[in-house]
Amino acid sequence: REDRGRSPQRDFHILFVPRRSLLCEQWLKEQGVLGSFIHREQYSLDLIPFDGDLLSMESESAFKECYLESDQTSLYHAAKGLMTLQALYGTIPQIFGKGECARHVANMMIRMKREFPGSQNSIFPVFDTLLLLDRNVDLLTPLATQLTYEGLIDEIYGIQNTYVKLPPEKFAPKKQGEGGKDLPTEPKKLQLNSAEELYAEIRDKNFNAVGSVLSKKAKIISAAFEERHHAKTVGEIKQFVSQLPHMQAARSSLANHTSIAELIKDITTSEDFFDNLTVEQEFMSGIDTDKVNNYIEDCIAQKHPLIKILRLVCLQSVCNSGLKQKVLDHYKREILQTYGYEHILTLNNLEKAGLLKPQTSGRNNYPTIRKTLRLWMDDVNEQNPNDISYVYSGYAPLSVRLAQLLARPGWRSIEEVLKMLPGPHFEERQQLPTGLQKKRQHGENRVTLVFFLGGVTYAEIAALRFLSQMEDGGTEYVIATTKLINGTSWIKSLMEKLEPAPF
Repeated sequence: REDRGRSPQRDFHILFVPRRSLLCEQWLKEQGVLGSFIHREQYSLDLIPFDGDLLSMESESAFKECYLESDQTSLYHAAKGLMTLQALYGTIPQIFGKGECARHVANMMIRMKREFPGSQNSIFPVFDTLLLLDRNVDLLTPLATQLTYEGLIDEIYGIQNTYVKLPPEKFAPKKQGEGGKDLPTEPKKLQLNSAEELYAEIRDKNFNAVGSVLSKKAKIISAAFEERHHAKTVGEIKQFVSQLPHMQAARSSLANHTSIAELIKDITTSEDFFDNLTVEQEFMSGIDTDKVNNYIEDCIAQKHPLIKILRLVCLQSVCNSGLKQKVLDHYKREILQTYGYEHILTLNNLEKAGLLKPQTSGRNNYPTIRKTLRLWMDDVNEQNPNDISYVYSGYAPLSVRLAQLLARPGWRSIEEVLKMLPGPHFEERQQLPTGLQKKRQHGENRVTLVFFLGGVTYAEIAALRFLSQMEDGGTEYVIATTKLINGTSWIKSLMEKLEPAPF
């Protein structure tokens, strides 16, 4: 339209994120407008820092592309992001990986390094190890309900790019004698990251340990405000006033998190939440995984949200290395008859991704994996945890266990179990230029970058942070991923949306 106009010509620019695509350019050419774009640029958005120890590509469809569509574009971007990271923070001497996608990314990195010999830099390496993990090596963890504070906020309200939208009524300022006429209608939007002191302290705790921290903080803050009555001299008053902004920020932060905790508590104390969690924990500890579950049948009969049903059925399938054909057919029939036959495509996708599948070998490997990797801990301490299993109140995320065992005693100790998990496991070494080999000081921690290909949950991040903080751990973790996910958003990305017929 602009070209046809008589008015003075304008310059048009087009910017592709994350890279130029031949298909788009071909289409613009067919429309006859390609020539109108003076500049055709691309902005390669690889890894976005989300927090001090967290990077994400925010590529929502990465899991679906890799495991359903055999499209490795997102893996190429992951490899490029890692190359950029090495250009900034030095070559990573050791690469470990588990899974098909991990193998691809490592191969691409090695090839990129070969093709750009100039990329050898003389920066002292920050990272000692890179661990590449496929999401499909551990399909179980995202399906379970996360029980850390941040994990529950994500499960219930969904955290989008570190922001969460919450129901406004809990955050209404309490005015006297108005009978709550002007309740806000806009959802309350909060940013959640470790820049906020209180959030940094409670985000990775089990939700049952959050209440006591909040009440302790409330006492400290009110005591600090009481100080003003004791300030007599000008100097004391001045000192109190100088601390006021920080104290007020702490008070509003406490008010927000108390409200959020109340909202979550309403849900976690409900009967339905408890029943759901009980079934999940039975599956994860290996109870009754091989027969049709009564609770799931009841939920289907009462038409609970479909995603909740799919999460439970997939969880049962993964904890049983696939379901017996009879059990699987029963679930499929119930789901299709209750929710509609259009979901047959979704069920097909879940099967292709390995989440909901028939038991092929007739053998269930999960109990062996569970015992060898200590995935289920009966005596979990939620208040002062001594093991990563606190993030799911008993279940230790398999992915994080692999990272923990890699650090010590090394993967050779679990060769047998690694073979039971899908995909190859491998180790690569990258030569460092002379003079850059690290001489480790006594008591200095190793730094490992764990890259989750296909998504990572907040509970897994909490578990890795817990390992970083362990006194005798000796390893600090930085986490990178293609996307921050939870069971709901993950299953949603695998569902087929059918457009209704136009007539």
